[in-house]
Amino acid sequence: MTAPGLLAVFAHPDDESLSAGGVLARHASAGGRTAVVTATWAADSTRAAELADALRLLGAGAPRMLGWADSRVPHSAPGRPRLCDAPLEEAVGAVVAQIRAVRPETVVTHDAYGGVTGHEDHVHTHRITVLAVHAAGLERLYPGAGAPWRPSALYLATHPHSAVTAWGEHLASVGEGLRTVPDDHVTTTVDVTPWLDRKVAAVLAHRTEVERGAAPALIAGLSGPERERLLGTEFYTRHDLLPTPPPRTDGLA
Repeated sequence: MTAPGLLAVFAHPDDESLSAGGVLARHASAGGRTAVVTATWAADSTRAAELADALRLLGAGAPRMLGWADSRVPHSAPGRPRLCDAPLEEAVGAVVAQIRAVRPETVVTHDAYGGVTGHEDHVHTHRITVLAVHAAGLERLYPGAGAPWRPSALYLATHPHSAVTAWGEHLASVGEGLRTVPDDHVTTTVDVTPWLDRKVAAVLAHRTEVERGAAPALIAGLSGPERERLLGTEFYTRHDLLPTPPPRTDGLA
């Protein structure tokens, strides 16, 4: 039986590898249709080429770039607004079009914190994607964006409080804060160690970020056991999107 289709929607090139690289590689290895939408950076940029290399390593197809500017790097998409400044209707419609084109059963994106760093583009991508997965199945919304398609589940890439021990010391060293959720908010814990080599290779394919000392540089400097400790498990919160008939009541309680 073929694995169901999976579409990941992340803010920047490298988010897909850091946040969900193991699941993407695992899904592709099982023969499932696997695709990645990236909200920022221009398609003709160096980071777009690096993203293509990373997705090839993960088996996730060609980049699908929406082309808004990174809020902290204006030159990332010359002439385009920052993602956070783009009209909400337009941004949601762009993601709806990608969902309808790929027709995935599962969508993956940032959690409401925007991951452990809380980057504003991550947070906004979360909001856009949550709206888009609901809008994509409604025929009267975005009628020009393709035939309606309703994914079955949305998974939010997250980190539980118990991951603080693993991540806290490293993020502190690069001046990042830490945003985690209560452990019982995590519904899905995935051991991705069988695909860890591919995940790490995809992270390191983002050479610009390695060179500037961002998160991929942190990974580049770690030993094999430390890489496994930080990246060998991925955490998600699942939200079911297909309705189940609720019990009939005479009030809202």
